[in-house]
Amino acid sequence: MQVNLPHLFIKDTAKTRKFTTPPRDHSNDPSKIRPERQRVPHADFLKNKFNEAWREATNAQIAINATDREGVYLEFGGEAGYELATKSLEDLKGSKKARLLNVRKLKENENDDNETTYATVFIPNRKRRNFLKKINNYRNDGNTNAALIETISQIKQVDSIQPFWQDDVNLIPDDNPVWCEVWLSSDLESDVADFESLLKNQRIYYDSNTIFFPERAVKLVKANRAQLYRLILLSDHLAEFRRSKELSSFWDNLSPHEQSEWAKELLSRIQKNGTYNDFSVCLLDTGVNNGHVLLSPILKDSDCQAVTPTWQSNDSNGHGTSMAGIAAYGDLSSALGNNNPVLLSHCLESVKIIPPTGGNDQKLWGAITSQGVSLAEIQAPNRKRIFCMATTANETRNPGRPTSWSAELDQITSGATDEPQRLLIISAGNCNDYMPYYYKQCNAVVNDPNQSWNAITVGAYTEKREIKDPTLSGYIPMAPYRGLSPFSTTSLNQSWGTEWPLKPDILMEGGNLACGFNNSVCQCNDLMDLSTYHQPTVAQFTPFGMTSCATAKAAWFAAQIQTQYPNYWPETIRALMVHSAQWTDQMIQDFGNGMKNKTDVRRLIKVCGYGVPDLQKALYCASNSLTLIAQEKIQPFQKRGSAAPSTKDMHFYELPWPKEELESLQDMPVEMRVTLSYFIEPGPGERGWKDRYRYPSHLLRFELISPNESKKEFLYRINKADRNEADRNTQTGSPSDHWKIGSNTRDKGSLHSDIWQGTAAELASSNLMAIIPRIGWWKQRANLMCYNKETRYSLIVSITTPSQEVDIYTPVANKIAIATPISLT
Repeated sequence: MQVNLPHLFIKDTAKTRKFTTPPRDHSNDPSKIRPERQRVPHADFLKNKFNEAWREATNAQIAINATDREGVYLEFGGEAGYELATKSLEDLKGSKKARLLNVRKLKENENDDNETTYATVFIPNRKRRNFLKKINNYRNDGNTNAALIETISQIKQVDSIQPFWQDDVNLIPDDNPVWCEVWLSSDLESDVADFESLLKNQRIYYDSNTIFFPERAVKLVKANRAQLYRLILLSDHLAEFRRSKELSSFWDNLSPHEQSEWAKELLSRIQKNGTYNDFSVCLLDTGVNNGHVLLSPILKDSDCQAVTPTWQSNDSNGHGTSMAGIAAYGDLSSALGNNNPVLLSHCLESVKIIPPTGGNDQKLWGAITSQGVSLAEIQAPNRKRIFCMATTANETRNPGRPTSWSAELDQITSGATDEPQRLLIISAGNCNDYMPYYYKQCNAVVNDPNQSWNAITVGAYTEKREIKDPTLSGYIPMAPYRGLSPFSTTSLNQSWGTEWPLKPDILMEGGNLACGFNNSVCQCNDLMDLSTYHQPTVAQFTPFGMTSCATAKAAWFAAQIQTQYPNYWPETIRALMVHSAQWTDQMIQDFGNGMKNKTDVRRLIKVCGYGVPDLQKALYCASNSLTLIAQEKIQPFQKRGSAAPSTKDMHFYELPWPKEELESLQDMPVEMRVTLSYFIEPGPGERGWKDRYRYPSHLLRFELISPNESKKEFLYRINKADRNEADRNTQTGSPSDHWKIGSNTRDKGSLHSDIWQGTAAELASSNLMAIIPRIGWWKQRANLMCYNKETRYSLIVSITTPSQEVDIYTPVANKIAIATPISLT
């Protein structure tokens, strides 16, 4: 019998040490390489271009009587193939600031691999002389300001909306007004109010909602090309424009399979945990019809809400009610197929964020999502909840890059504006073109808002392979058993930039498709899960699948962890879901090329995430395995006096280790898995996302000692603050050969997981670990004064041995003064 042992929680184990990032070799850094210039001619050229652009910009303002403007917008262009020193274009001193608004990279022609960088900058009238002074100083001595001036090749007036357009240029409005996002360069409510007054004066329709980010606010306006350009001439607060996105349509509900007697029989077997009402899965969807016999016991009328009261909270679409059935019970066909008691450990909540009609009405979806979260928390403020959302945009332009919606999700989850951290689970979005299976899966890109760093993105795999429907005789399942579902999307497409988190994070059951003669494809009830139908007077059950079903099941999974371990943070639950996941053999065969190298593993993650979570592993240990969990706070940066912000702390762990037991196994192969989870605060403005420090507030990394490395050598390798003159020639290597995934792939986003493989003897000496900070905008944007903030993180470390005879759990439990628990089976 498998013994279920709880995870071992290690508290106050981390030792704080002063941290300084070790120096790096920048000799090959492209940002340090500048084009060759003839100093005097280049300075004179830029001075003339600057004055000409300024004169043209002010004349355009005068032409429409915009005489109250405090500055102008200019566009700076670099040299093709070289980096533009965009950060140096800002001047944040004084009350009137020169602000870097956005950065674009363009190829001047299709046959040239080199890109040219363009930066749009707002320069106040009072700062005009400052920039000219930089050019003159460079002209006089050739060294002062050279790092900036030599990277600039052109300076132009902003005479169109293109310098502000941060989307596909084919989506720029024509003469007909369309919904667009206007990103403002300020997060001050007074500046937003001024901009709204301008919109009213120009008779431009806008949505009343506003999303606020650090140094940015986002408004949704309905405008044509001419109106957007007029805003450029009239406002000092613009940063960028983007086309608004429309939501994807939900799949049509199929006819029900089962009779109402099944529901009544299942209802008789339901048992509620005494604390079930303290925990919930909150569905942000089309509403839920809680009159269903299986939903009414766990979804109260008071917990059914809508962001707009006139929408009412009921579900006329059916999608939300189907989500509810899976989020409450998992696949209902499993519960109906046996006579076992069904224990409910959590309740449900529903907030309707999709209007019952008018699906084409444009909304600022980040604001709508935020309102939905707030409604649930106001209704039941003391309840711990998992938020679940299967609503995505059906457009995938600029994949990987943050949007107003995805950034708002990062803001919601991080608690950046209102403190509590939250776990949010969202669907990857569906692939709607199913043939050929393998090719389409590799090119169907996960939908917005899955660019979110903090939310868990759920794709779909399938174990559905039996077709009983007599009308589909001769049909076979499209996806192989335990392979990627035909509905799932990925981040494998090369348009998904290398600097962004790899998505999806995990896979859950999402159903399969049936393939017949002549490449015919159809949905089949036998290849779907079973859930609750939104019209219980007509039928009790309905087939349900795709990534929506997978997302609801992931929320159910997360709720099992939360109710088992009430004190675990959202960061910890997220980490356990990934930590317990593994790829199936079929996934490795289809997308991992046998995992011969780390490039193969990276490809596999971009398609299948970290695989399919295992609830047993997420909840329990066994005697031949153990899981250590730490929840800690760390201050990554600091600012002392007038000095620039710098790195501050690292955390050092000497983990309680079953050293003797591992040494006794000698050359036996063993595995250790490490997962680090934390939430970043977003800084989503398009100020140069090529620079990965612009979006996340901070980054954390884990480092592990090498098997033959001493403690002193380990600290020297990772921390400059632990070095002295005597250590100058000390050189040691990281245990990179032991990691299956590797730092180049795992160190994306804010959720890092990897698998260490080696012998038991090597693992016996590998119990020293460090959590170290990496740069983010908390440090880089000193004017926002976030440099002294703390951040939370969860660290999970597991050891697994193939030997059933060796107990590695009990020695560690004894070391941390926990008596070995009684089996929970």
